[in-house]
Formats: sequence, structure tokens, C-alpha cells
Amino acid sequence: MYRLKAFIIIIFIASMMVALISGPIEISIPFYLQAFFVYLLFTTLYSHLKTVVKTGNVNIDYSISYGLSFVLIAGPLGLFLFEIVSRFYVYFYRKKTGTADEDEFLHTFYNIGGPALLHSIGYFIFYGLYPYIEGIPFGYWGLLIAIVVLTDFMSSILLITIFHFAGNINTGQDVWDFIKSRSILDTIKKAVSNGLLFIFLMEQQWEMLIALFILNYLVSRSAVLQSKSIQHKIERDRFERMAYTDFLTNVHNRTYMSKIMNELNDTEEEIGIIVTDIDTFKRINDTYNHTVGDCVIQHFAATLKSLLREDDYLFRSGGEEFTIILRNRSYKDCIQLVQDLQKCIENTPAFAEFRSKQLKISYTASFGLYFYQSNAETDIKKAYIHADDLLFKAKNQGKNQVSIKNGVIDMPLSMRYSSVKNSENLNM
Repeated sequence: MYRLKAFIIIIFIASMMVALISGPIEISIPFYLQAFFVYLLFTTLYSHLKTVVKTGNVNIDYSISYGLSFVLIAGPLGLFLFEIVSRFYVYFYRKKTGTADEDEFLHTFYNIGGPALLHSIGYFIFYGLYPYIEGIPFGYWGLLIAIVVLTDFMSSILLITIFHFAGNINTGQDVWDFIKSRSILDTIKKAVSNGLLFIFLMEQQWEMLIALFILNYLVSRSAVLQSKSIQHKIERDRFERMAYTDFLTNVHNRTYMSKIMNELNDTEEEIGIIVTDIDTFKRINDTYNHTVGDCVIQHFAATLKSLLREDDYLFRSGGEEFTIILRNRSYKDCIQLVQDLQKCIENTPAFAEFRSKQLKISYTASFGLYFYQSNAETDIKKAYIHADDLLFKAKNQGKNQVSIKNGVIDMPLSMRYSSVKNSENLNM
């Protein structure tokens, strides 16, 4: 923390020394004050847009900086005084609204010193090179873009150093991620805005200057609102996923199952509903512990999911019980799938750690499949009850079994698969 404070104070002192050494304000005081208050008005408006993004424990302001156009007309001293007033306004505003970070006062000195120093460098480069490119077509704009690219690069170096001292950037990948976050489009927009503002200031076209400020403000406000809308949607989607996801297996939970059932009810499509659970699961918990049991449940869910398609649904509907909704499949396809699921579970053991040893746990599961057409006469929840009854029937037949009924033609069909024989075929 000491290095961070020292670095920020050095930048602030350097910017102040450059401002004092560079000489007095280069325009008349009335003209300076007029420009000062117009820039201050829109700077304060931008501070209310909340374009500040918190990285670690440091705030970064991603709004457009108009310091380059101001320093070109008023000189380094004029810009330094402006930055002091505008940045301390932001500081007191954030303190009042409770949005300031823990080291807001210290960061304010960087927000004054950093932009003032970098834009002062841009000032000396501009007036040093402009006489040589004055007659070149678009030389003015090329020089401004080059200055903005250079000052933005130096700003990135300063910020990376600050973040490193603050403990937010520690690796080369962190540095690269930060550099990638800087937009070249924002750099060009900054160069064009400052270039136009400087022209309007030189010609004292106040109406055009204010119009450009208003246009940039409206564009920035629209971008901020869109960004907030996207962020809110991301957060809503994340919370929705949390509400609809089983924490242990990362598949859908029973709440989401009810939602999907309501959506699929009375759709006139043919649906296969499978209810399945692990055979003699209590014995696994009693033999080992619940942690091992959780590993088996996770393996069971992952194995089931691996054989499903994107338009199928898998839900954890109970402790070791799962429900599968099959869509866009024929009755024969559903039968084939449930056969594959039963065999895959039987032939794919789970692995878990128990008392510092790796266990290989073989287990089986029983399945109930009900195939039907969703319509006004057959409620999907009743179809689920049929599938659950078929699971119960499979359990009573000796476990590691599949029990099936075709509700479309109302023809029950029961199939048994023995874990010992595993050779019985279904005749269609």
C-alpha cells in the first residue's frame, strides 16, 4: 500500500510541476472561465452516468475524457486547475451518495494527476509537431489520433502499475486481459470529440460546442442504459439458473420440472416420460457414507445426461430419483433409449474416495417409461404419475428392470432386464 500511495503522489506532483513550469494560462481569463464552466457542467453530468467500473479496490472511469481539447486551448496550468475542481466535485458527490471506495481520496489525486500529466504531454507533442503537418490533408486528425493512442497507452501503463501495487494485477495474463479491455473505438471517438471541441473553442462556436457535448452525453447515456440492461439480464438469468438448478448434480431441479411440464401440457406432441432411481441406494449410504452416496448420485446424473439430446430434459425429482422428458422421439426411439440408459448404468461404475482409498462402486437403476400424446384429455402430471407407477412396478419385478407403457394406443408393455442375464430382447 505504501508503494501505491507513493506512486500516486509522485504522479500528482509531476503533473503539478509541469503545470507550473509551462507558464500561465494561454487565453484570456473571461474566455478561460467560460470554457471552464461549460466543461465543468458536462463533466458533472457525466459523473452521474455511473460509467465507473470497480476493478478490485480501484475505480476506473470509462467515460470520454475531454482533457486534451481543454489543454490545447488553455495550456497545462489551465487543465490542472480544471481537473482539481472537477475531480474533487466527483469525490464529494461520491462521498455524499455513499458510492466512494475506501481509498477514494487517494484515487482522486491520481484522477487529477494522471490525466493532467498525460494530456500535458499531448499538448507539447501537438504544438511541437503541428507546424510540420499543417499543410498535409487530414494531418490535424492524424496527429490527434496518434496523440490519443499514445496517451491512452501511457494511461494503461500507469493503471497497470497502480493495479499491481494494489494487488489486482499479478500475472502477465492479468496485464493482457486489462489491455484487451481497452477499446480502439473508444480511442477514436475520444480523438474525434476532442478534435472537434478544440476547433469549436478556437472559433468560439459555443453553440456547436454545447451541441457536441449534448450529443456525446446522449450517446453515452444510451450506451450506459443498454449496458445496465444487459447486465441486469445476465444477473436475472444467473439467478434463474440458480433457482432452477440442483446444486449437487447441476441438472434441472423439481421446480424447473413443474415449469416445463406446464409449458408442454396440451401441446399435442408425443412425449416420453421416464422416472428412474438407483436400486438399493440406502445400502450405499449405510455401507460407506453420504459423501460417497452423493458421488454415486452425481455419476448417475452425468451418465443419464450423456445419452440425452439437447431437446430432452433431465430433472432431479427426488433424492436419488430422476425424471426425463423425451421430445421429438417415436415410441420405438424412447424404448431404445431407456434400454441404453439401463445398460449404461449397469456397465459403468462410479468412483469415489472413502477413507483415503479410491472406490469402484457398481450399481444399477430401475426405469419406468410412459409414452403418450399431450392433449386436453391427458394431463402431463398424470402421465408423470403413470411413469412413477411403472418405476414402482419395475422395482417389484426385482430391480434393474424397465417397465413401459404406450399411452398413445393404451397398450401396456413390460420389459425385464436382468443384470445377470442381460440378454433378453424386446419383440416389437
